[in-house]
Amino acid sequence: MWQAEVRIDLDAIRDNVATLRAGTTAEIMAVVKADGYGHGMLPAARAALAGGATWLGVATLDEALTLRRAGLTVPVLAWLNAPGMPLHEGAEAGVDLNAGSLGQLGELVTAARRAQRPVRAHLKLDTGLARGGATPADWPALLEAAAKAQADGELEVVGIWSHFVYADAPGHETIDHQLAVFAEGLATAERYGIEPRYRHIANSAATLTRPDAHYDLVRPGVAIYGLCPLPGPPPVRLRPAMTARARITQTKRVPAGQGVSYGHAYHTSREATLALVPLGYGDGVPRHASNVGPVLLGDAVRTIAGRVCMDQFVLDCGDDPVAAGDVATLFGPGDHGEPTATDWADAIGTINYEIVTRFGGSRIPRVYDGSVPGSGGSDDPGSRGADGSGQV
Repeated sequence: MWQAEVRIDLDAIRDNVATLRAGTTAEIMAVVKADGYGHGMLPAARAALAGGATWLGVATLDEALTLRRAGLTVPVLAWLNAPGMPLHEGAEAGVDLNAGSLGQLGELVTAARRAQRPVRAHLKLDTGLARGGATPADWPALLEAAAKAQADGELEVVGIWSHFVYADAPGHETIDHQLAVFAEGLATAERYGIEPRYRHIANSAATLTRPDAHYDLVRPGVAIYGLCPLPGPPPVRLRPAMTARARITQTKRVPAGQGVSYGHAYHTSREATLALVPLGYGDGVPRHASNVGPVLLGDAVRTIAGRVCMDQFVLDCGDDPVAAGDVATLFGPGDHGEPTATDWADAIGTINYEIVTRFGGSRIPRVYDGSVPGSGGSDDPGSRGADGSGQV
């Protein structure tokens, strides 16, 4: 018997990747950082590869090395590494590494010398996001240093890349501007003798809406988990892979005017049945969902009554018949009228990325469903998680 669980449909991840793959001539880098956006990095990676992805993308070296230790040999790009990290371990494992500054390029050269093999490098151009990457003014110096390191046998420049500011608002003026800056950056790279196999800038939103931005490789993240980063319905069929639910632990009748949860931020408008759901902000439920979070219980979508606590929250069920043991579904694919992660994001003023990533904690078991190798029912230890425990 389970109390609360997060169910992951690995077939949905596989099929979402296959759908994206069918819409482009570029290769697919499935982004599985942040523990696969809360879905479990290793199961999500395997499902994405089954759907046709040929690359995996992560933020950190540790994530990349975890993929390698699990036996995944496809190209992996890790793009966010602080100075002094053991990048030579990445080089030895054949991990692709990012350089967006002369300092970062120097770290890669040092790693190559220590590993006694060239580092597979991706040079990042800041086309306007003002986050990582070399500005257009600094780009020539980075190219010059990279060309020398490549000539010296210390680097193999595999890719040139960038990231969009606002691709989730189709038609926004920044999109065309960034593509123009990226094209100029590629032309400048050619003048320095750098012509990488992979040019990539498209995230999920651009993968869905801007085929002219696909180049050789696209990097969908949230879309592979079935969530759309765009306003309105997705332009292709995507199926959300995560469902979060819990069993009611207690119900009680209370009078009209009863204050509920900390601070009595909610009061019943009439005599009502309250149902206690054993999930809270310690499990990933945003505290900002207090008094606004939607939950399906029985035949109705109800709103969280009062403040979300660390381990629990309350639903006001009025006179509806509910009992301990009934299942409350916070979000899922929407097949049975339950809210989606996007509904939750809309309710609390955030993005669906954050909702699913919050539920990657260790306290709630993650249970894997589907026909992808390594998935299956919740009673199959080999199918439930990377370590067979039902949690990853």
